[in-house]
Amino acid sequence: MANPIYVRFEMPKELMNHTYEAVEVARDTGKVRKGVNEVTKLVERGQAKLVVVAMDVQPPEILAHIPMLCEEKNTPFSYVASKQELGVAAGLKVPTSAIAVIDAGKGKQKIDELAAKLSELAK
Repeated sequence: MANPIYVRFEMPKELMNHTYEAVEVARDTGKVRKGVNEVTKLVERGQAKLVVVAMDVQPPEILAHIPMLCEEKNTPFSYVASKQELGVAAGLKVPTSAIAVIDAGKGKQKIDELAAKLSELAK
């Protein structure tokens, strides 16, 4: 399957797994907000430490603005394959198309490492 229009770079599988882990740690020890509207507001306000977007969202236009907004605000962003798995990682019983980590908690080092790898990929 081809990548949706909003995917700006190729995400290796191990980096996706690293992203899910970072979200789980932030969920347990920090603060995570979910949903496209919440994520958009947090990025605009400069409060998001990491944004994670699912690649299986229909229609893709729902998320098309998020990577551009993240780039504009210098917010690290990552892609994961499944909104279902993203929902589980964020501690939800339902799928979610996007989440923002606003407090990394004990996952700060993991998120910082991830942000560094993502900035390399985005170049």
